[in-house]
Amino acid sequence: MINSTPLPRTTVSRASNRPRLGLLLLLSGLFLLGGQTTDVLAKTKGKSSVPRPEPDLKILSLQAAPMPYRPQDGPFHFIATVQLPKEIDEQLMLEVSALVTSSSMTSLRFLSIRQQVNEHVQTTPSAAGETPQKHVHVDLVWDGLDHNKQQVPVGSYEYEVRVKLLSNGEKGQRTQMLSWPKRGKIVVKN
Repeated sequence: MINSTPLPRTTVSRASNRPRLGLLLLLSGLFLLGGQTTDVLAKTKGKSSVPRPEPDLKILSLQAAPMPYRPQDGPFHFIATVQLPKEIDEQLMLEVSALVTSSSMTSLRFLSIRQQVNEHVQTTPSAAGETPQKHVHVDLVWDGLDHNKQQVPVGSYEYEVRVKLLSNGEKGQRTQMLSWPKRGKIVVKN
């Protein structure tokens, strides 16, 4: 016959409560850490950041024409006047790019043009003792076709124009400076 003497009550309750106690401590620790993490994230998101200064590479003016655009009448032009930094390496490349998108994102087109920085540079006279400001005029042309080389349908399109200074490195060209973008809308009609 098997001896069926029950174990002492204190031994049974301690053994069965250990996993529960460990789980309770683990969950409490995670809860406390989770609360601190969200507090830290909330504090960093809530901070008011100091506005970034505008880069030395700027789009001074941008003319998008003709408005409204009729593809059968010829190309659309993004004519940008770009201000270059006062001190600039003549070996850098200047890239002007435009992304044209429909509101549904079903039609889009990326345009870009690259040229040596020293091509077509003009200088603006400045106050005595200051370095003259250099600027370039760039004409980026859109033929009215989308990424599939199909004529874009009639409608409203948005564009974003950016300017970059690129340097040649071991692994290709790298961005050295980026301007703030200029955005606008194009209306395409028949």
